[in-house]
Formats: sequence, C-alpha cells, structure tokens
Amino acid sequence: MRALKAAVIIMGVLIVAGTVVVAVTIANRLGNRPPPPAVSGLGEPAGSRILGIAATGDRLAVHVTGGGADDRIVIVDPASHRVLGRLVPGTP
Repeated sequence: MRALKAAVIIMGVLIVAGTVVVAVTIANRLGNRPPPPAVSGLGEPAGSRILGIAATGDRLAVHVTGGGADDRIVIVDPASHRVLGRLVPGTP
C-alpha cells in the first residue's frame, strides 16, 4: 500500500511540474514575438487621397491624387516600409 501511495504522489507531482513547464513555454513563446512593423507614411502633402492600390511583384503601386499636386503613382516596398519612387503620368 505504501508503494502505491508513493507512486500516486510522485505521478501527481510530475503532472503538476509538466503543466507548469507547458505554461511557461507558451508564455515565453508569446512574449518573444517581434514587434509589429512601424507605420510609415507616403510623404504626400495634406489633402492627398489614395484612389487605388495594386500589387506589382513584391512592391505596391499606390495611385494618389489631390494635395495640390498632379495624380501620381507611389511605389512602396511593403517589407521595408520605404517609398521607392514616384511616377507622375504625363511627365517625361
């Protein structure tokens, strides 16, 4: 009977220890997530509006109008959050 009692106590301790290890592992994995990417603007003047967005390979082409400037296409790299260039239709 003593052996059975000891086995039950040891197994109970192992179950509690295993549960603690799983909980700590989950907490560590959730806590080590990389921060969300920084929000970056397009650098367009106030009053500008986005008319459309199109994916072009690994880039985004954003059609922008208003803001006191001609319509333009802003090319953005979504991975680095950088504006790569601007195209103004009708200009050489």
